[in-house]
Amino acid sequence: MSPVLERKLLGLIGLGVRGRGVVVGVERVRDAAKRGFVRLAVVAPDASRHSLDKVVPLLQARGIRIIDGPSAAALGAAVGREATAAIGITDPSLAAGVRKLFDAPEVRDTGSERTR
Repeated sequence: MSPVLERKLLGLIGLGVRGRGVVVGVERVRDAAKRGFVRLAVVAPDASRHSLDKVVPLLQARGIRIIDGPSAAALGAAVGREATAAIGITDPSLAAGVRKLFDAPEVRDTGSERTR
């Protein structure tokens, strides 16, 4: 992920936290996904295998798009934590904005997502 794209993504996530349009952490993302609230998920590629195994299969089964984001430390810093493995975007407008970032032709070629 390019530094510019990472900065934009983290900025949008920060806005989502302030506007309560995101859920933070594996358990909260799992719960929100089970209830049908997650529109898009961002996961840290350096998160523990255990954490990813708890959330990624559920998101894939629900057909929720997963984006490989920046490091767990960078995601955590954007939401006021030391680190976090997963963030679920629940606000439809915010999810659309993040999708727009990652659907740009120069981004699609980098393979920065797991599923659509």
